[in-house]
Amino acid sequence: MEVHDWLSDLDMPSNYIPFKIVEVKFKGSRKEFFVNQDDIYLEIGELVAVEGPTGGYDVGHVSLTGELVRIQMKRRKTTAEQVVKKIYRKATEADVEKWKMAKDLEWETMHKARKLALDLRLSMKISDVDYQADKTKATFFYTADGRVDFRELIKKMAESFRIRIEMRQIGMRQEAGRLGGIGSCGRELCCSTWLTNFKTVSTAAARYQNLSLNTLKLAGQCGKLKCCLNYELDTYLDALKDIPDRVEPLQTDIGVARHQKTDIFKKIMWFSYPNDENWIPLKVSRVREIMELNKKGQKPANLKEEAVELSAPAVVEKTFDYENVVGQDSLTRLDDKNRNKKKKGKPVQGGREQQRNNRGQQPNGQKQQAPKNQPQAQKAQQPAKVQGAQLQPRNNQKPKPEVSGDQQPKVAQTVDGQAPKPSNNNRNRNNRRRGQNRKPNTGNDQVQGA
Repeated sequence: MEVHDWLSDLDMPSNYIPFKIVEVKFKGSRKEFFVNQDDIYLEIGELVAVEGPTGGYDVGHVSLTGELVRIQMKRRKTTAEQVVKKIYRKATEADVEKWKMAKDLEWETMHKARKLALDLRLSMKISDVDYQADKTKATFFYTADGRVDFRELIKKMAESFRIRIEMRQIGMRQEAGRLGGIGSCGRELCCSTWLTNFKTVSTAAARYQNLSLNTLKLAGQCGKLKCCLNYELDTYLDALKDIPDRVEPLQTDIGVARHQKTDIFKKIMWFSYPNDENWIPLKVSRVREIMELNKKGQKPANLKEEAVELSAPAVVEKTFDYENVVGQDSLTRLDDKNRNKKKKGKPVQGGREQQRNNRGQQPNGQKQQAPKNQPQAQKAQQPAKVQGAQLQPRNNQKPKPEVSGDQQPKVAQTVDGQAPKPSNNNRNRNNRRRGQNRKPNTGNDQVQGA
């Protein structure tokens, strides 16, 4: 139904007279030939108003023009004398609007016609309705197992719709082609896209291809055997010429081997002995030789010695061409974040005042500044770094620096030349570290308590 214009790039001779017959496509893959008597310049895809089958006019798309139409007519065995209908004009805006209004009525009309058929208890299924562009005629397509007396139905539909009615019976395959759909292969149905004629499909096509005779798998949406069963049938028939039609059991010294399976394209046949689950692969040529020996009364010793070595399929390692940069391999990455949030939200013992003291902030939100005359020993009390990561002290306590007995902390001098007064806790801590080498307290030190 879709034809490629392979003559579009060729230049026609100067005295060439265009072919006057044009092919026009309508709804439901219907194509007809029309005469272009007025020599209207037409291109593929344009809307044209053509003569109707029983008077009036209809609107369709131009599908083929020029010499391709002549070739298409030869393929369909149609002569130029058989083409009588004419092309009136290119479709105007009024023609297109009226055509679209007619197409909008088709869905509602089909459901009303189905209801009338059910009321009359007619064994038929109305699958599609095709309105003519001038809304003077409607064609009803239906499927049925046999002949249906629909005279009463036509009377009621004529009273309801006020148009001329034509009833046309189609088959299951034509119905699937008109309605369309997606096949089991995942593509659009062949009968609704490119298949123009339907050939008979038999179950023999499935047998030749070693397919299981399962109606659910072999049948299409139309309920008949799939048309694609005929596509590869010729290839299988050519490959089956080398394989014997009737395979008899092979007689050997250790028993009778029966045929189990055949690989048509590899030309390998599998046989098995009774009470043995292992199948023996043999070449088709060797099977013919054994069958000829059995006819002469000769038997081979054992088929297992003549088995064909089948190469195992190569295992291909899958490699991924992406790089994990966001930690997608961690299944608990979201749980860790939630845990950290819960830890941060826990209150610290001691109330808000203790939190401010631990953070080194004043109650008004400003950071507490260290005094200028602070000794360097206190500044040196910083947490040690191990392998680039800073150790976090427990309970916000600063770690104790290790000071040897020979070393003493250097005291920063103030403006007056006197050392700052260390706190009582610092003094006791320094005395314990120095041990016996500590110096006695000077008069400048003030002790506030034990």
